[in-house]
Amino acid sequence: MAGAPDSVRTAVLPIAGLGTRFLPATKAVPKEMLPVAGRPLVQYAVQEALDSGIERVVLVAAPGRDLALQHFARDRELEAALAARGRSRAQAEVRMLPTLGERLTAVEQAEPLGLGHAVGCATQAFGPGPYAVILPDDLVLGNVPCLRQLLDVHDQLGGTVLAVTSLPREELRKFGVVAPGVDDGTVVEVHGLVEKPAPGMEPSQLAVVGRYVLAPEVCAALPTLVPGAGGELQLTDAIAATIGATPVHAVRFEGRRFDCGNPAGMVAAGVAVTLADPSLSEVVATSVRALLSGMDGEQA
Repeated sequence: MAGAPDSVRTAVLPIAGLGTRFLPATKAVPKEMLPVAGRPLVQYAVQEALDSGIERVVLVAAPGRDLALQHFARDRELEAALAARGRSRAQAEVRMLPTLGERLTAVEQAEPLGLGHAVGCATQAFGPGPYAVILPDDLVLGNVPCLRQLLDVHDQLGGTVLAVTSLPREELRKFGVVAPGVDDGTVVEVHGLVEKPAPGMEPSQLAVVGRYVLAPEVCAALPTLVPGAGGELQLTDAIAATIGATPVHAVRFEGRRFDCGNPAGMVAAGVAVTLADPSLSEVVATSVRALLSGMDGEQA
């Protein structure tokens, strides 16, 4: 009789991307440090990992990119300045950061060779897994952390678990797409994966988005990867290589996903976060309504 699945204690956050869609801002500021309603993307990802029960978070960063680690470091001078000015809410936010930072470590990705390579940099440093992976570009807002939902399925079924969402066919060429098997409406057996399929070759409309739980077998396959779609080492190729040998499932997660890898998604995420903040929601809602009303007037 098979034992219970190994607990997932480590999450990998790849943050080595160039952020070209946000230039010129990302010329000096790494994409993972761009703010959504005052907090950088990487902070949302770290918080989700820890809220999901993860014990260690590994940042996979480009050489010289240490701003994310600096963000979570203690800054006593700033704390004192905020206290002197009576900025208690900001002071509390800043004082909380080092408690997140205690769980962080970093490894270097010398070259941007793809997501499979980025995850491989972490597994080479910390062993065979299992691992969780969070892509900070994909911000998911909901009552239960997206990663926690995947971990719950992993605890029941073991193997590899992927977050998926249904997308229009014209958007699927940018994603890994699942070839589904048995589907109970939430959890889907994965019989195959196609990375960035050509139009008309999509096996379904279920796209893999930003959250993974990887079985040790996937981690073992990473060093054998050859360049795939886009000339990069694709994580989906490593996952696909294990299908049949280890269980692979996809989860239609609860929550709203924002693609913060592009400016429109970043703006939408900022609006959603501020509307959920009682101290900001009224003024933001009023501003958004005024903007939309003005647009309607211009189009009339």
